[in-house]
Formats: sequence, C-alpha cells, structure tokens
Amino acid sequence: MKAFSITDVGVKRKINQDSIYCEENAVGNFQNLFIVADGLGGHNAGDYASRTCIDCVVEKIKESSRKTPVGCMEEAISYANGQIYRMAQEHIELEGMGTTFVGATLAGSSLYVANIGDSRLYIIDDKEIRQITEDHSLVEAMIRNGEIERREARFHPNKNIITRAIGTSRQVEPDFFEVEVKPGNLALLCSDGLSNMMEDEDMMYIIRRYNGDIEAAGKKLVEKANECGGRDNISLILIQF
Repeated sequence: MKAFSITDVGVKRKINQDSIYCEENAVGNFQNLFIVADGLGGHNAGDYASRTCIDCVVEKIKESSRKTPVGCMEEAISYANGQIYRMAQEHIELEGMGTTFVGATLAGSSLYVANIGDSRLYIIDDKEIRQITEDHSLVEAMIRNGEIERREARFHPNKNIITRAIGTSRQVEPDFFEVEVKPGNLALLCSDGLSNMMEDEDMMYIIRRYNGDIEAAGKKLVEKANECGGRDNISLILIQF
C-alpha cells in the first residue's frame, strides 16, 4: 500500500479550511490512518475546526484501548465533536463552526470507513468508480426523496448545505462502512472542493490515465478542479492497494 495527499486553497477562497492526515504507518492500534476534514464557519473558525478535529481524532486513537476499528473511530469522533462543540460555545469568534469528516484505515483486506458531512470516499477499480460514503446534505436528501435527479445535484443552489457535521451539536452520529479491497484497487478520499468540480467518471479517468502514479494523478486532479472554477478548497488522499 502507498498513499499520496494534497490540499489546495483553490481559485476563489483566500483561506484553506480543509485539513488532511495521511499516515501509512501505525497509529495506536490502527495499522494506518487517512482523514480529510472540510471546516465550516467564518474566517478562521472552519480552519480551526478541521485542524482540531484531526488532532483530537489522532490523539484519541493513539491512546484508545478499544480493539475494533469501528469502536475506536467512534470513540475518537465523539471526543473530537465534544471538544469542538465546547470551544464554539466558549468563544464567540468560533460560534457555529464545524467540520465534515471522512476517515479510513486498512486492516487486512478490509477498509474501515467513517464519514460525517459531504466529504467522500470512493473505491476505484479497472471498471468503475464507486462512492462508498453517503453525503449528509440537503441535496442528497432531495435526491432520496425524488425531488431532483442526481445529475442536477452538482449545480443545485443548495448543494453546499450539509445536514450533519462534527462540532455543531452536542452529539454526532457517523456512518460506518466496511469495504473489501483487492490488489490494484485505489481509494480516493476528498472534500467537496474536488467532487463538486467534476464528474466521478472524470476523476476516474484522470487517476487511471496515470497508471499507478498516484502523486501525478493527485496533482492533476487538483489542477483540473481549479481549471473548472476552483470555487472551494480542494483536498484529497489517494491510496493504492
């Protein structure tokens, strides 16, 4: 397994409120750990939320005695949520802050995934790109309710409204997934600054075009997102199994 991570402020934003963590070696009881967090809130609040989230999650995983990946991740996310929520209550300049979260760890042939918000994890093989996570967003709810078609989602005026985030309430409920991965598969974790700028198939095409050079593919994805408007911060982690 090898991994590559990159984050970029984009074309339109002046502050990068995304944070990433990419560790191929052991973190506590995990053999590896990968996280993308996209901060929400004015000025420095979103930046603070995403960085604090990752710091808290990593800290808790390192000291956790829980044996299962899901149990350990759930404990760490709950801790991060409490810390961010408390700071938002105590400091007026941080009021309303929060962050999305998508995290993954590989154990054997199983990839354990947690997500909150609309940052995503995809699995890519020779034939297709599959979104594993489900967005916690207003637009995704509208798709499920049959109010709009999926092809309309990228350009919907409310596409940036999320319905679940770390730090915005006293408790948070992550979604968890377990995915079997095979040699040659790739995982893509990304913020919506990437996924909102291009179709899934375009991301797959770029990744496959570089034939295993995940660093070149990751940099090209950022470049392409900026060419398509770069309306948000762009962060991604590519993992090759």
